[in-house]
Amino acid sequence: MTDLPALAERLRALPGVLAKADIGLVADVLGGGDWYAGPGDDGAVLPPGEGAVVVGGEAILPAFVAADPYGAGIAAVLANVNDLAAMGARPVALLDTVVGSEGLAREVLRGMRWAAARYDVPIVGGHLTRTDGPPALSAFGIGRAERVLSATAAAPGQVVVLGCCLDGAMRPDFLFFPSFEQRGERLAGDVRLLAELAAAGAAVAAKDVSMAGLVGSLAMLLEPGRLGVTIDLAHLPVPDGVPLGDWLSCFPAYAFLLTCPAERVEDCLAGFRGRGLTAAALGELDDTGQVRLARSGAAVTVFDLASQGVTNLRR
Repeated sequence: MTDLPALAERLRALPGVLAKADIGLVADVLGGGDWYAGPGDDGAVLPPGEGAVVVGGEAILPAFVAADPYGAGIAAVLANVNDLAAMGARPVALLDTVVGSEGLAREVLRGMRWAAARYDVPIVGGHLTRTDGPPALSAFGIGRAERVLSATAAAPGQVVVLGCCLDGAMRPDFLFFPSFEQRGERLAGDVRLLAELAAAGAAVAAKDVSMAGLVGSLAMLLEPGRLGVTIDLAHLPVPDGVPLGDWLSCFPAYAFLLTCPAERVEDCLAGFRGRGLTAAALGELDDTGQVRLARSGAAVTVFDLASQGVTNLRR
């Protein structure tokens, strides 16, 4: 049996969740915004023209860059293409900034080159500073969306769908679940699937599961509208051999949470399953602001968005 209160406490205390509260300082300094001007979703949407242009960026944890520069380069690409996908955008180009020794920079760029080839997105420029001081790596993605996925479109009555890849194995050193080798050349199409679902109207909002874990990422998706949902853990897909707590806490290489109109849920599920990915409907959105986990008739509230934020980017 799952100890739901202990699980909820673990998920609230994830470093990736606690770090999200710092995002609120952006609004403190720059003032309020919306999903076109930011702050808000995983990417900023430029004023629409011939298709919306979506831009975003990610900084990689310096300790990770120092310990595994090749893996950090892969992560920089992964984080950006997933963010673009979560906005309903197809990736068009990447840029990077690398700070570090020559050897470290080479490994970072090798990792980026490998991942960029797998995701079929070019690295078109960037900046390099050679130094023997502490390393740093940031990357920036540009994409185009026919129809943008935005958290502002999530509403009560819609259904939360998880689309993910369960093929892979957890890294032994930290909670990252890669599936690069298992998906291979299919990776490029996998991240572009969300743009197809958005264009078809099968999904209206999305969030990639990242450092905040599955439940923390879901709370970030629902925070703008102070929405709630009950996730029945009996319906949650989990990789074989991976403990439930680890799966809910980890950063999967491919896992997206989408909100779908009730009548389009099957279309959304079919999109993932048609690519050999796993998908499941997890629960219906409500207006309580409570993100809850349930199992065997018991339930626990992990986040109460009606009274407390995750990112503190309240509109």
